[in-house]
Amino acid sequence: MSRATSVAIVAIGLLATACIDASRSGAHVETVGEANSAVFVTTTSLAPATSTSTNVTTTGSTSATTGPNTTAPVAPAVGNPIVQAINVGTFNEPVDLAIRPGDEALYIVEQSGRVVKLINDTSTVVADVSDRITLGGEQGLLGLAFSPDATLAYLNYIDAAGDTVVAEYPVAVDGTIDVAAGRMLLNVEQPYANHNGGDLEFGPDEMLYVSLGDGGSANDPQRRASDTFNLLGKLLRIDPAPSANQEYTIPPDNPFADGVNGAPEVWAWGLRNPWKIAFDPTNGDLWIADVGQNLYEEINLVQSVDGATAGRGANFGWSAYEGTDRFNEDVVDPGNLTMPLLTYEHGPDGCSVSGGVPYHGTVIRELEPAYVYSDYCAGRLWALDLVGQRNLLLLDDLGNVTAVRTGPDNEIYVLQHGGEVFRLEQG
Repeated sequence: MSRATSVAIVAIGLLATACIDASRSGAHVETVGEANSAVFVTTTSLAPATSTSTNVTTTGSTSATTGPNTTAPVAPAVGNPIVQAINVGTFNEPVDLAIRPGDEALYIVEQSGRVVKLINDTSTVVADVSDRITLGGEQGLLGLAFSPDATLAYLNYIDAAGDTVVAEYPVAVDGTIDVAAGRMLLNVEQPYANHNGGDLEFGPDEMLYVSLGDGGSANDPQRRASDTFNLLGKLLRIDPAPSANQEYTIPPDNPFADGVNGAPEVWAWGLRNPWKIAFDPTNGDLWIADVGQNLYEEINLVQSVDGATAGRGANFGWSAYEGTDRFNEDVVDPGNLTMPLLTYEHGPDGCSVSGGVPYHGTVIRELEPAYVYSDYCAGRLWALDLVGQRNLLLLDDLGNVTAVRTGPDNEIYVLQHGGEVFRLEQG
């Protein structure tokens, strides 16, 4: 995607006034702030979230643009909804939430190594890999995804050697994951303890997407993120079905499927620590929340065009760029970078973006279309209104938020590292 046709929003501080309920017992309830001020640093308008604002075609490893869509944006659909966060359960350092097709339960991922199934206020441990992980900091059990037919589960964790493992396990009818019958798909060496990424998602194409950070330390010292032959600092795409010579299959339309110009598993690159990704189920758009280095957090959006899976061959620029600012002196072509949709500076708004999801529920009136996200450091919950081109503060004082996820009811759940999981409801 051309830099000229991407849109960046830079939050310049909170102008919102949040009214906070001081009560921390029972249901955790807080009221919404009003819209904050944001500055768009390009002149391209964002079309409605259900439309395509750029016409993108991909060839080889680059994304070419043919210019912005001239469709006029409709009136803003996001108002100033009053929302509240209701506690639905308390867990041990929850870092992810997955849904299993056809299942009404929430599957909560605990960093310490367990998956807990929550339904009707009843919690059941359905998987425990605590005996095979390294725990601490950004390590541990990090991600979970279920296959589209609900019969298999995929876990992303840091093993005893400190490396990333993605493994497949059979799932019983009741949702129990048989961790004794696992099959390892990926084992990626991690040179440092941080920047592991860890998310797993099945895309609209039913391929498995794996987010991996740049390997850690600071400043991407070995420039792994921009090395297309290295799996670190990437979004990978694989078919989990075994092939003749390995535990998974390379989709033939991956940008480097032949292995000539990059690793066959690579789908997109130039990422620092893509903690959470999300595909919009209504249009296939790809959202990536990428944790920044010293100054900026960023949210990336790659729109699906003509039904194609979004993100193929995208280079998000790290470590040549942090946000929209030059960082390392990597040799890149700025015209072929996918620049962030939104960046915000380290400060009151946070220092580590936790990721988010596009909202398509029914409980919170006036909150569609919007991308709802948070930050681990600030504990603030935001709604990015693409149509109205604004960033709305929804809640404050949520603690160290690790994830914002969609439940089987299409409503939003917020995970707090201290243990609480909240469901967003109308205030």
